[in-house]
Amino acid sequence: MPITTEDVLRWITQAAQVFHEQRDYLTQLDAPIGDADHGVNMDRGFRAVLDKLPSLSGMDIGSILKTVGTTLVSTVGGASGPLYGTAFLRAGVVTAGKHELDETDIIELLQAALDGIKARGKAHTGEKTMVDALEPALAAARKAQEEHEGLSMLLRRAAEAAEEGMKATISMQATKGRASYLGERSIGHQDPGATSSWLLLKTLAEVAG
Repeated sequence: MPITTEDVLRWITQAAQVFHEQRDYLTQLDAPIGDADHGVNMDRGFRAVLDKLPSLSGMDIGSILKTVGTTLVSTVGGASGPLYGTAFLRAGVVTAGKHELDETDIIELLQAALDGIKARGKAHTGEKTMVDALEPALAAARKAQEEHEGLSMLLRRAAEAAEEGMKATISMQATKGRASYLGERSIGHQDPGATSSWLLLKTLAEVAG
């Protein structure tokens, strides 16, 4: 079963709920290595997105994702606003005009989002950022497609890989963003951006069933 426009709207709605519920947790993760505002920023951004959803009914998936992107850029503070905004905008470009997404579409969406984040944040794997969750998620999605596991399992595999990547950031030394100022003291802390990326993919996998 493909991902439909309705599924995408449900994903965004549920993601907003998740970020509201996990606001304090994400902020606690951010406190030792950042500005202690990641949870607040993500909650605020997705609440603003939620306000726009009623006007998006009937739109194609690309238009929905672009609206999410522009809203996040304008409402989310810190580095995460431009990064997630770029990710959703790039994802919106490759899904323009589509009302359903198959496995190939999802992989193109993830690739576009990851490329956007890497270009905007100049980040690579191993630098303790959201890239460390998204890069393995994309690789897992490609492997699931090659093994003909189906769309639901592909998304589940991507979310599982993102979780592993997120946990791997604990032992990494940050070389990007505010956390990089701490040097070795950034080791031992889970990256909040990798965590919010995992939450997004986990929520999408749950919506897809």
